[in-house]
Amino acid sequence: MNIHEHQAKELLKSYGAPVAAGVAIFSADEAEAAAKSLPGPLYVVKSQIHAGGRGKGKFKELGPDAKGGVRLAKTIDDVVAFSKEMLGNTLVTKQTGDAGKQVNRLYIEDGADIARELYTSLLVDRGTGRVSFVVSTEGGMDIEAVAEHTPEKIITVDIDPTAGVTDADVAKIVSALELDGDAKVDAAKLFPILYKAFTDTDMSLLEVNPLIVMTDGHLRVLDAKVSFDNNAAFRHEELKALRDLSEEDAKEIEASKFDLAYVALDGNIGCMVNGAGLAMSTMDIIKLYGAEPANFLDVGGGASKEKVTAAFKIITADPAVKGILVNIFGGIMRCDVIAEGVIAAVKEVGLEVPLVVRLEGTNVKEGKAILDQSGLNVISADDLDDAAQKIVAAVKSAA
Repeated sequence: MNIHEHQAKELLKSYGAPVAAGVAIFSADEAEAAAKSLPGPLYVVKSQIHAGGRGKGKFKELGPDAKGGVRLAKTIDDVVAFSKEMLGNTLVTKQTGDAGKQVNRLYIEDGADIARELYTSLLVDRGTGRVSFVVSTEGGMDIEAVAEHTPEKIITVDIDPTAGVTDADVAKIVSALELDGDAKVDAAKLFPILYKAFTDTDMSLLEVNPLIVMTDGHLRVLDAKVSFDNNAAFRHEELKALRDLSEEDAKEIEASKFDLAYVALDGNIGCMVNGAGLAMSTMDIIKLYGAEPANFLDVGGGASKEKVTAAFKIITADPAVKGILVNIFGGIMRCDVIAEGVIAAVKEVGLEVPLVVRLEGTNVKEGKAILDQSGLNVISADDLDDAAQKIVAAVKSAA
């Protein structure tokens, strides 16, 4: 689960991280009061969407010469004017794609005098099985670009979970970020705070870009991106209120209600598969034969008829889907359950696009018999290669 910058900062502030004063607003009518509540005289008006690159983004409705989604305001009148321009309009960044995202909230923040911009993040390093700090002196930039062009400027520090952030760990980070004076003193407090916030709340990512050294020599969290591990959500009832459903795909929201692993994609062939590896292979072979998958959908190993029905309905609700491929290898999952779920869903929502079904494994004969006797216009496939070719051909012929 992702949250907005202002929520991430409020969370980090509760742990003691140095964060500027700021106010989230949902209407331009709130802008003046929000700005007046801050020290000033410099303000930053920030679009709150779940995507990076906001400062370099462009609003669809405002033309190519308009300012981006993060703006510096020197007066309260500027804050109000920027708020009126930004709220309700669509911000397009590298991470949103061409569709962009509508800005429904802004964060009005007190300005900062910046001497240096640094990069800091925490993530779970699958190679070491530990939480790691990833830091760089190249803050404010896309870390991917830094990794590509100057990888030596990215330093990773793994944290021993039994010891937490030690003085030795802090010393490594301080050295990597070339900190001294007050910033070095602040670092000794900040990095253990970030680690505690990460582990306490089961984050999967905490990115501070930039972490700044101000002209007075102190550190401040200038931006914050936080993602939580959905598998640990049951431990954090208090975090559920931070979820912004308007930032999520409606189909993905519906899938989460049934514990389906679903990710919407840009293609036109819907996929229903059991097992993440098989799902990836299914998407790859669809691309191999010249088409694009419309989704990743893993119904899991022990899906019920109701769960399969829900999955099929989610796929068919996508207007971009022009064909459906069901690819099931029955181990724990039974092929007859899949067949019953598909039939139930088709009877409820209808079937207006080609459907190819490949079943193999547990109760495969029963599953195929159920489909054969259903009267549905189902194209049967013997294996994955056969299934992919058939669904791509069917979609192209129907176009």
